[in-house]
Amino acid sequence: MSFLFPILLALFTSLLGGLYLLGAFRRRRPGEPPLDKGPLPWLGHVLEFRRDTAKFLERMKHKHGDIFTVQLGGFYYTFLTDPHSFGLVVKEARAKLDFNKFARHLIQRVFGYPTTEEEHKLIQASSNKHLMGDGLVLITQDAELFNYSYNIAFHASYLSLFGNEYEIESDELFCEFRDTQLGPSDKREAERLKRLFWNILSVQQVKSRENISDWVNESQQERAELGMEDFMLDRHMLLLLWASQGNTGPASFWLLLFLMKHPDAMEAVRGEVEEVLRETGQEVKRGGPLINLTRDMLQSTPILDSVVDESLRMTAAPLLTRAVLDDMTLNMANRQQYIRMGDRVSLFPYTTVQTDPETQKVNITACPGVSMCTGSIILLMLTYFDLKNPDEEIPDIDLQRLGIGVMHSTKDIQFRYRVILGGIAHCLCSFQLNTF
Repeated sequence: MSFLFPILLALFTSLLGGLYLLGAFRRRRPGEPPLDKGPLPWLGHVLEFRRDTAKFLERMKHKHGDIFTVQLGGFYYTFLTDPHSFGLVVKEARAKLDFNKFARHLIQRVFGYPTTEEEHKLIQASSNKHLMGDGLVLITQDAELFNYSYNIAFHASYLSLFGNEYEIESDELFCEFRDTQLGPSDKREAERLKRLFWNILSVQQVKSRENISDWVNESQQERAELGMEDFMLDRHMLLLLWASQGNTGPASFWLLLFLMKHPDAMEAVRGEVEEVLRETGQEVKRGGPLINLTRDMLQSTPILDSVVDESLRMTAAPLLTRAVLDDMTLNMANRQQYIRMGDRVSLFPYTTVQTDPETQKVNITACPGVSMCTGSIILLMLTYFDLKNPDEEIPDIDLQRLGIGVMHSTKDIQFRYRVILGGIAHCLCSFQLNTF
């Protein structure tokens, strides 16, 4: 009988460990936000959360108030819905609330690419150097934006960043990238897409192309010097592609659609674009040079900037999440709450700030890095195309993408455009505007 005791003890210990991981022993402590573990062990509320994030958070807010903790897939998330407290959370010291830890976990899970603190510093330095300031000129002025329809955003950025290749390859790549935006319904398809992009963006493939951006070249070189193997460099290239493309295409779609639906705004933006071109001595004409779009030009378009910001306010719905590195007191506008180490603190500005223009005074960045890219694409499109207001109404948003970034629409929109050459309508044709 004595030999059964260790076995029973091991089983009992395993059972307790399993129950602990499932959250069975989690209880709300004094001073903590309301705790709602949900109907399913470990999963908690994750199914309802994924089905309609905004509706779920509104239900929790109505039930628990402006701060609450819920279980989602084994993790405990504290959601703060008081917009007057957002700034305090964003400014909290990284020693307590850290975005990078959560981001590293997400990147590892989605892209199979492990990142470190040093990696984060490399990405930040390289992006600031090549995607902002004078580095922007090198990317935008040579981009071939004008022979494409809606996926112009993808083609222009992809060819500018990852080098020239046959157009058909770029077209096929866009179709596959569009599928990653839709979110593959099964793991096998997701794995197939990742392996496809790892191959297309592999070190050897990219090296064979011309006009690769300094951003991509430097990213590869720095990691190679640190001893990173080629297969991991391939994964890093997919991460760069996603970072540059994941939000820009959908953001361009919504902005273009809103402008066409509001002729006064379209006229104001187009007038500003024409003025910028006159000031730089540039003109669109048959056989003439392509427009040389510079950073200084983009900094001279306050009307366009305002329209971009308003479009993002209505369509960007990121979930801003920080990892809690130590037990802490979370300062809110009207009180304090205790938060546990290992939990996550999340803000969802879309439902609490962005849908109310009066509360836009709260300084929350809806979608960092998207504004200038989207503005440059729209500036060029308004230069080369005369767009007709589509007969269809503005489509609904895809609720399943809430929390990811810029939202997608539930359907495509058909509209008509004219290619402008020196003020003369060159052709009239149909164009499929979509975010898929």
